[in-house]
Amino acid sequence: MPAQITQLIDRLDNVERVRDQIAAILLVEQANQQALATTAGKDPEQWRLRIFSERSNPWEVFRDIDDKDFDPAPIVNVAFDNESFDMSTGNTVERQKVTATFNVDCYAQGISTDDPTGLGHSAGDENAAREVQRAARLVRSILMAGAYTYLGFPRNPGAVVWRRWVQSITIFQPRLGDQPIEHVLAARVALQVEFNEFSPQVEGQLLELVSASVTRADTGELVLLTADYPIPFSGD
Repeated sequence: MPAQITQLIDRLDNVERVRDQIAAILLVEQANQQALATTAGKDPEQWRLRIFSERSNPWEVFRDIDDKDFDPAPIVNVAFDNESFDMSTGNTVERQKVTATFNVDCYAQGISTDDPTGLGHSAGDENAAREVQRAARLVRSILMAGAYTYLGFPRNPGAVVWRRWVQSITIFQPRLGDQPIEHVLAARVALQVEFNEFSPQVEGQLLELVSASVTRADTGELVLLTADYPIPFSGD
């Protein structure tokens, strides 16, 4: 059978655009939070996040960097997880409503330290837990801020996002093979987003021009209707 789709499918699906938008929001807002913290006389490092997208194990940077180059800022990775299509809201021709889940995974590494005054010891696993919870708090607060109700997409007849919602936050420990990664802890912020996906359409056939005119009486009653449209000549 001949191909029916006449246009090149060269645009991103909205699920890809939403994923990239989530990462962009986190990147911009964590930098803005650092600036606000500096203005407020606070340590901006407490608001710094390192943002990644679609990485399977971004926490490897904790393991691969020497102690002298260690960057303590939590890592955040945005990844598309799954999506489902709602047949009751949308149509089979052009627009499909989608509910997708994006995993916004936060990772933090804790370093064991001794109090310089000799009064105590700070455990690495506890430090990691506190850091990853701080990162998850920032992520949740940023993505659920009122300004991002529709994730920064415009609200118009062709709007992309219907709704976004933090579905759950789950703490877990990354593993390398069968072994947990020591002093590294993670928090998964599962963000559910509802949006539209669109599909290629059939291009309509060019119609012949048809013109019509109507003459009405003062009462509004139709008096005369004339129409002009070409009739193909068969040549017979």
